[in-house]
Amino acid sequence: MIPTQHLRIHQYAALQPGPKLIVTGAVHGNEIHGSVAMAEIMKQLDGGELTLLRGVLTLVPIVNPLAHTLNRREGDRNLNRNLRPPIVPQDYEDRIARQLCPLLAAHDGLLDLHSFQSQGQAFAMVGPRNNSGELEPFAHEAVESAVVARLGVGRIVEGWLSTYAEGIRRRQARASGGSRKAQLVTDPHYGVGTTEYMRSTGGWAITLECGQHLDPEGPSVARLAILRTLVHLGMLAPDAVEAFQPATPLEMLRLYDVIDRESMDDQFAREWKSFDPITKGELIGTRGSGEKVLAPSSGRIVFPNVKSQPGTEWFYLARESDRKLGWGDAE
Repeated sequence: MIPTQHLRIHQYAALQPGPKLIVTGAVHGNEIHGSVAMAEIMKQLDGGELTLLRGVLTLVPIVNPLAHTLNRREGDRNLNRNLRPPIVPQDYEDRIARQLCPLLAAHDGLLDLHSFQSQGQAFAMVGPRNNSGELEPFAHEAVESAVVARLGVGRIVEGWLSTYAEGIRRRQARASGGSRKAQLVTDPHYGVGTTEYMRSTGGWAITLECGQHLDPEGPSVARLAILRTLVHLGMLAPDAVEAFQPATPLEMLRLYDVIDRESMDDQFAREWKSFDPITKGELIGTRGSGEKVLAPSSGRIVFPNVKSQPGTEWFYLARESDRKLGWGDAE
């Protein structure tokens, strides 16, 4: 059994200065592709099969030990929402955040490894374009674009925090009750997870969704992504892993809405998979009240979750993005 009262943090410091990269897994306890991949990479580093050339590499294979031990997404709550250093910790995830947030802030970049509930292919998520706005000011679009283009996946998604902000506004409009859960899911900070927090400290961050939770190829997807990131940053020799050169242009999508489940009686019209195409007016599901939930425009459905709880995300909507990714240089 994994001890739940401490975090295991593995750090490799090269003798030459360079970037500081942190890689995290099992932020959601049952998402372990990254954890398996990191165990193999640590074995290779410890055995001399891989050599860190410069910089600092920090690996945290299991960020949420309680959720991992319970083999579920959360311990007391979703660690990857409303992430910030707590003034007074109120639950297990707050206590993890107290250690995790300063650890993230001590690094230049983050590769956060996840998996998802429904069937589908691996994909990655990037932050906003460079901007000086209030929601998520950012200045590292180039490095995120360069890293994500090399990970080995053919689909990239943007628009997370702006989509969440709109969803939160709707939640606030219908909120009732004063429970801690109700307060958390209607907090404007609720869309902030590991990558968003990392960007708020001045760093860059990529989320890699390595496939369905039980996909046997997931650990390989995670391992190759870690190695390719390290090679791009000049932290490993170029021959450490085969480079990824997409044969076709990467598919770039933008999230534009998140739809909450209102009742456990809300049901999908069919067994959706992430990134299934939808057409405007198509039936996505039916509320317990009988109200039909129709696609507002053509695009894709993302993260359809038959296990979501009332008041939390049921599915997301995405459409084609005009963003272009460049290969860039290491930072």
